[in-house]
Amino acid sequence: MTRGIRLSVDEVWDTLHRAHTGVLTSLRRDGMPISLPVWFVALDRRIYVSGPAHTKKFARIAHDPRVSFLVESGERWIDLVGVHLTGTARVVDDPGLRQRVAAALDHKYGQFRTPRDEMPDATRSHYETVVTTIEILPDDRVLSWENARLFEPGQP
Repeated sequence: MTRGIRLSVDEVWDTLHRAHTGVLTSLRRDGMPISLPVWFVALDRRIYVSGPAHTKKFARIAHDPRVSFLVESGERWIDLVGVHLTGTARVVDDPGLRQRVAAALDHKYGQFRTPRDEMPDATRSHYETVVTTIEILPDDRVLSWENARLFEPGQP
């Protein structure tokens, strides 16, 4: 009999909250998927990503809001834990929500950011621009796994 490795809904969101980097996949106009690592926060069972408004990932989402999002952790096979979801993305217009997301991103990643004055001029100018925030609303197609569950006593 097959052993279950899926996470519960609450475990899915706990995994998303704890993950450091996600992989956001959006679609080019020709339908080709493009996957990029992003910093993100999970709030209210939604995923939020912010960045320079002029980047192509936001242009792709404006053209086609279908996206997927993946987080994973674990170096050894038995330690692998992952969540993959699909859904739609939209630009966040609400200033209060944008501010909440910005605060959550600062809290999560502040210690990992390179100070602006330590960046090369071209890099600094790339990031000192208008910021866009997107919200990913997951659909019901959430895949999740925790391989260690295969070794838990009492698994069928």
